[in-house]
Amino acid sequence: MSTETPILQQHFIRQIVRDDLASGKHAQIRTRFPPEPNGYLHLGHAKSICLNYGLAAEFGGLCNLRFDDTNPSKEDMEFVEAIQRDVKWLGFDWAELRHASDYFEVFYRSALKLIRLGVAYVDDLSADEVREYRGTLTEPGRNSPYRDRSVEENLDLFQRMRAGEFADGSKTLRAKIDMASGNINLRDPALYRIRKVHHQNTGDAWPIYPMYDFAHSLSDALEGITHSLCTLEFEDHRPLYDWCVDKVDLANDPELWEPLLKAGLPTSPSKPRQIEFSRGNLNYTVMSKRKLITLVAENLVDGWDDPRMPTIAGVRRRGFTPAGIRLFWERIGVSKQNSTIDMSVLEGAVREDLDGTAPRRLAVIDPLKMVITNLDEGHAESLTFPNHPKDESFGTRSVPFSRELWIEREDFAEVPPKGFHRLKPEGEVRLRGVGIVRCDEVVKDADGQVVELRCTLDPETRTGMPGADRKVKGTIHWVSARDAVPAIVRLYDRLFDVTDPDDDSDGKTYKDHINPHSRRIVHGYVEPAAAAATHEDRMQFERLGYFVADMHDHTHAAPVFNRVVTLRDSWAKQA
Repeated sequence: MSTETPILQQHFIRQIVRDDLASGKHAQIRTRFPPEPNGYLHLGHAKSICLNYGLAAEFGGLCNLRFDDTNPSKEDMEFVEAIQRDVKWLGFDWAELRHASDYFEVFYRSALKLIRLGVAYVDDLSADEVREYRGTLTEPGRNSPYRDRSVEENLDLFQRMRAGEFADGSKTLRAKIDMASGNINLRDPALYRIRKVHHQNTGDAWPIYPMYDFAHSLSDALEGITHSLCTLEFEDHRPLYDWCVDKVDLANDPELWEPLLKAGLPTSPSKPRQIEFSRGNLNYTVMSKRKLITLVAENLVDGWDDPRMPTIAGVRRRGFTPAGIRLFWERIGVSKQNSTIDMSVLEGAVREDLDGTAPRRLAVIDPLKMVITNLDEGHAESLTFPNHPKDESFGTRSVPFSRELWIEREDFAEVPPKGFHRLKPEGEVRLRGVGIVRCDEVVKDADGQVVELRCTLDPETRTGMPGADRKVKGTIHWVSARDAVPAIVRLYDRLFDVTDPDDDSDGKTYKDHINPHSRRIVHGYVEPAAAAATHEDRMQFERLGYFVADMHDHTHAAPVFNRVVTLRDSWAKQA
């Protein structure tokens, strides 16, 4: 498969954008990807990245990367740097890099405007009291006793909140909308809270921080975002999103965003349209950021980039390709229907990409010695192998061949099962690229374990010889024992052993369902060309699967490979 952009699936968001451009509503679209820097991105985020950046690229628009850094107690520069790295690795770049914190002064001025308009007030209710007053899905809420404070009193209190006079949690600024609304998000939602926490960008300048709905909607408006794409759980927040944009009315109040122009941040406010789509859910994993943080914090995995993690850093280290991930999300498409996708679909897209892009190499991961007795002890030759059987442009390489080889232990059976077409006592098999060998003798150790096969090579079946076309049913791979490089090979599998680790109806948590066989480390041998790989080079180990040179641990002298995916879907047989 080529790594070109896959054929685009039609979906409702693509149609909305197409219609908006055709009607002249927008001359150019602007989207954004707005992660909160409180953890590493996962495959679900990759869906949003591909959608936002992909639509902008497809329609000649622009897409910003904006950090939603309004909750500094949970944020870290490590996460900021990882997010930027992941977006670029997936093959995208942003028009502008922005932060919600760039707009803190604008948010503050906007809040003052809402107070002056009489649609925001300072509330003294505690968090528990706010919940009590809010009501339920079937019962309306009750007005806060502080709801009817005067504009002057609210301005005074909010400015004192800004000055840091009050304790954390003692007051909030709330929108004055409708405590009887059927949409609980409109029951006087909080716009600001007091949090005396150091911020990585603004230091200790702000003892108050805006709430997500307020900051997010105004950030979109300030950046001229035309289509604000988000997941379905924000559908009920859309009326609040529109309320904030409409009441603040940035486009007609340039005094609010004057600080941005002075700071050199281009600003042309718009009225963005929020559009929701379904999340990207996969089985055999968890996507909750809280659960992923727990896996890392409790050392249940080896960090955020553990190759078993569904983080973009994890699947990158595992060896998944950006093109494979983009192909996967394009194939899944975009809808408003929540569903869970089988992990094998993602693995299939990665496998399809690697089939066309990964050179072939020889490796043995469960070695059994084979001695070809009719070759001299010092026999040494170099065989020419194609780097890719389907693509001559990959060229060829030299593979050393000698009297003593390593083969896969599973390619020999002393008592072969029915249908076994590999090597057995007195049986024949073709050695890949060499010729046909016959097993004459089986050598065992004191425990009765097979440790060596002594075989003879039929010289008439060598390449170019008259018997080269002689038929035998099996072909096996090998590496030269004298020339091969010892390698550590990590065989990765699903992190969880159930399809839905989030389902705790059996009384167990996701942590109880961690697959004890999700990683197996073996010691094998690879041909010299494989050992020469550089970090993140991917290749197919013939007959074994696709592998990648580990981005941290691999060296030429001591190779370390991670299995990306098997050659076929090994889970299909278990289902």
